Amino acid sequence: MTPAMEEAVDTLVETATETSDLVERYQGIKELEEVLDVRLREAKAEIAKTLYEGRSWRQVGDLLGVTGSRAEQISRGAR
Repeated sequence: MTPAMEEAVDTLVETATETSDLVERYQGIKELEEVLDVRLREAKAEIAKTLYEGRSWRQVGDLLGVTGSRAEQISRGAR
């Protein structure tokens, strides 16, 4: 992870844990987790689709450290 990403994660976690009400904090963190899951999956899909331009799925998989079929799944936003 890059230093900028680490800083963003730290800021996000600090913000998410500022709420004093523990139940409200838990619910907020759970909702944040769901939103991040979707947004990060979309970002990974876009990366895979862009890498696919001019390459086979196997080549994309090699770049990402996964199989070609997994790279194709990632491009579709599959888990």
